Amino acid sequence: MTMAKTLKNCIYYSIINAHLRQHHNAAFLSIGGVNLQWNRRLASRKLQAVGKLENPKPQGKYPTGQLFLHKVFGYRGILLFPWLARLYDRDVGNKKTESPQNEIDGEHIDSSNKEVQGKTQTYYQVLIDSRDCPFIRAQTEAVTFLGNQDNNRSLYAIPGLDYVAHEDILPYSSADKTPLQHELFDKFLELKSGQEPPFVAKDTLKAWQEKNHPWLELSDVHRETTENVRVTVIPFYMGTRVSEDSSVYWWRYCIRLENLGKETVQLRERHWRIFSLSGTLETVRGRGVVGQEPILSKEQPAFQYSSHVSLQAPSGHMWGTFRMERNDGYSFDCRIPPFTLESKQSETNNPHGFFG
Repeated sequence: MTMAKTLKNCIYYSIINAHLRQHHNAAFLSIGGVNLQWNRRLASRKLQAVGKLENPKPQGKYPTGQLFLHKVFGYRGILLFPWLARLYDRDVGNKKTESPQNEIDGEHIDSSNKEVQGKTQTYYQVLIDSRDCPFIRAQTEAVTFLGNQDNNRSLYAIPGLDYVAHEDILPYSSADKTPLQHELFDKFLELKSGQEPPFVAKDTLKAWQEKNHPWLELSDVHRETTENVRVTVIPFYMGTRVSEDSSVYWWRYCIRLENLGKETVQLRERHWRIFSLSGTLETVRGRGVVGQEPILSKEQPAFQYSSHVSLQAPSGHMWGTFRMERNDGYSFDCRIPPFTLESKQSETNNPHGFFG
């Protein structure tokens, strides 16, 4: 995992063992005063200077080309463009105490969604430094698209593309003319001396953003906490595959789990309810997620993954629970906030093209 520390506002990076991963969380809580904690076991390791920390913006937006460190996952990245999303936080305001098992009716889920007041929050489309991808607890191929029309089940991913909330951005600057390693860095951005930040969008980035807007757009974010485990869900519409006798609508959804408490927990099982506008209600149970049973500890508090769902209707709902287990054997169901699957009316014939 990549770790960073500062000396006179300079950031130093090193690849370290996985069991030390995310000690950076404590390190970056006080940026303005450069009040950083550092593990003594790193003292003998060779560090590489990558830049200087800047003060985070509590309000406003960061510009295209801003270098940053991810506050939760610690990777280096660069901002491409912002999204304005509606955050539905079930931990804020009046919260119902109904058990997830009672939330089995599609209409009930829809009405409960309306009771949660959404607020606007800024997210950013970003590139992840490929040097950090193997060491972070998040899928780095999570942004996927539908493949060619002749293969309904074909999906492809854009490696090292992510969505980051404004609050998770820790900005920094660098004198390096190539501060980030990513195959799209030179295609999307160019160096403009005398500007701050010195990297600006190329026409190819603007064209790619415009062309793929329907499948990249982030509009709704859903969040809920159960026994100090916070689950955040972001759904994305991917498009439709049409055959002679049916239409199949596809979505991807990104899920982040965070342990906000002191006790270590492990995700053991998932339990999904998927309601389609066609009238079907599907139940999905299984061990872990994406082939893993992630442990959320004080040292490694977060895990993020993406998956997909398809319906034979233009809209639906999903909700469910994760079965979590503590070290002492105590287990509980962590609620996954209900979210809507909505399709979009306007589509093009080639949503997956980069620059055509």
